[in-house]
Amino acid sequence: MFQTEMVLDARCGTADHGGNGTPGGGETPDMGSRRMPVETKSTAVIISTRGRPEIVKALVGQIADQSKPTDHVFVVGSRAEDISGMDQNQDRLTVLVGRTGLTLQRNDGLALAGSRFSYIVFFDDDFVPSRFWLERMTQIFETRPDIAGITGHVLADGTTTAGVPLDDARAMVRLRDANPSDAEVLHEKLPFGSNMGSNMAFRYSALRDLKFDERLPLYAWLEDHDFRGQLERQGRVVRADALWGVHLGHKQGRMRGVTLGYSQIANAVYLGRKGTVPKPYLAKLATKNLLINIARSVWPEPFVDRRGRLLGNLIALTDLVRGRAAPERVLEL
Repeated sequence: MFQTEMVLDARCGTADHGGNGTPGGGETPDMGSRRMPVETKSTAVIISTRGRPEIVKALVGQIADQSKPTDHVFVVGSRAEDISGMDQNQDRLTVLVGRTGLTLQRNDGLALAGSRFSYIVFFDDDFVPSRFWLERMTQIFETRPDIAGITGHVLADGTTTAGVPLDDARAMVRLRDANPSDAEVLHEKLPFGSNMGSNMAFRYSALRDLKFDERLPLYAWLEDHDFRGQLERQGRVVRADALWGVHLGHKQGRMRGVTLGYSQIANAVYLGRKGTVPKPYLAKLATKNLLINIARSVWPEPFVDRRGRLLGNLIALTDLVRGRAAPERVLEL
């Protein structure tokens, strides 16, 4: 089991860091921790969460049941309510309130982890991993020194539907754990567009000088693509069929349709100019999202704010024509 190293004081929204220099309440953790020595073959899991306290608590429990226990879990919320109800008497667990936004929270987690761990794993707070995910991830890294990053196989992705109930996801994963097939397959030519952000792992030696781009705010549309583009300058990124799980696609805590719609265009333009993601892929993706939002805005799905997304698309396109399109503009909508 885990034990909390940092206890959130819900009354004041700050973290008690016991003199180790780790802040709460929206400050950036001390980056000096990156100078600590690496522990051989150690693993840290970083989870950023917002608005899903019960879901993230379930994930922490699932990680505790892994066949190969992790050395530490860092849970970074954006406010006290995000981590309410978390069992704080667990071994090897750090919980804090960081800044608001996926890239900022992930960077806060990286700062907390420092250089102490050989492998860094990121799980979305609504991901249900195989019981063997961490064990098999370690085996791949140890046998393939050319691999810098790994993502797994998503058995079901609730982001494209009304969402997958937690109990159904657990049953699906248990069934696959009991009947694995093609578990040794590595997909070494990973196309952009692969669902990577919900579950991914990296060698610390490859990402030690990298950060998630904090110009991508809130839900940070395409932040995993950008991070992959940076990482591939250090080594290969692959998908491993041995690492499976279910992405619940939990709708609580998601951003508004208009802000996501804006990011679908503005973030794509920004990353195209930045050069970390191929421009043809970004152009195709942005066009596809715009056309889907137009077509489905007439009869939208009950779980998707299509009209809000379309409005966000149109605002971003107008900003693009005016020369003012930027990811940060979403904060003004």
